[in-house]
Amino acid sequence: MTITQDGVVEPQPPYDVFARDCPSRTTLEHVMGRWGGLTLSALHEGSFRFNELRRRVDGVSEKMLSQTLHALERDGLVHREAQPTNPPRVDYELTPLGRGVAEHLLAVVHFVEGRMGEVLAARERYDETRGAR
Repeated sequence: MTITQDGVVEPQPPYDVFARDCPSRTTLEHVMGRWGGLTLSALHEGSFRFNELRRRVDGVSEKMLSQTLHALERDGLVHREAQPTNPPRVDYELTPLGRGVAEHLLAVVHFVEGRMGEVLAARERYDETRGAR
């Protein structure tokens, strides 16, 4: 609990990403990591089979995509649908929770994409003053 300056008692939020042992940190890592963010963003477009998703998320290895999908599925953000066909067919799609997360994430993605001119100019200025690395 927290007591405000005017004496009002406010309950602490049940999860605090800044607390070392908070389980929300792990989920945040899954969502905000390079492959998690790109995977969630791609799945916002619709259902994908594994290799389709791997092609969409250019550069991800099979191993990393598999690990990412497992983590996102465990967190309840991705649903894995295995169909008993020959050969087996597995589709991945966002859960309602995953869709909500992806929508917020896509807002950041679109903002960054829209401001890349400024970012690239800032990088150039930095490199000129600090020396290219």
